[in-house]
Amino acid sequence: MPPKRRAPSSRQLAPKRPSKIAKEHGITADQEAEIREAFGLFAVSHPDHDDLKEGVLRRDDVRRCLISLNLGPEKAELPEILSTIDPLETGFVPFIPFLSYAAIAIHTKDDSEEEGNEDEDDEDESHDENDREQIDVAFKLFTHGGPGPITLAHLRRVAKELKEDVPDDVLKDMIREANGGVKGKGKDTGGVGVEEFESVLRRAGVSFG
Repeated sequence: MPPKRRAPSSRQLAPKRPSKIAKEHGITADQEAEIREAFGLFAVSHPDHDDLKEGVLRRDDVRRCLISLNLGPEKAELPEILSTIDPLETGFVPFIPFLSYAAIAIHTKDDSEEEGNEDEDDEDESHDENDREQIDVAFKLFTHGGPGPITLAHLRRVAKELKEDVPDDVLKDMIREANGGVKGKGKDTGGVGVEEFESVLRRAGVSFG
């Protein structure tokens, strides 16, 4: 049964004060409301995501939703964006990962406008800062906002949220590949720090430049 489009909700009015999620992502209440409104226009209900009140975005609708926010990326940039907000390639994007990327895009756009008249060295430094910010946000999507490292429990939670049945052996192999086989205590496989996480993204061909 194909997913049905969700009607925009009246709950998408801007709160008077920034919510916790808005503060975590450094955006205003109005910006969060705009993101919610745009998401609601494109969101669909899906039987695998009945627990998500906001619904989910089809991967094919992500760029259109960003364009409606005046944050439209180039088509060539889209695969990198989707690999960040739908890492398991489920075909659907929940609200929180979408908001996280939209917040990054807002900050990047603001920085670009403010620094438009600076020289190339300053622009390179800005790109490096934006790279780090995007990597940190992607990392915190796995750690649920915590400082890390990414553990087996984190990967289990992500798989559960995305309705994916991924065996522990596969998740452990992902951790060992990322941290070079470094062991934790006892039978623990250890974790993946932000630098190792960045290395995995680079090896996978993901560039945030």
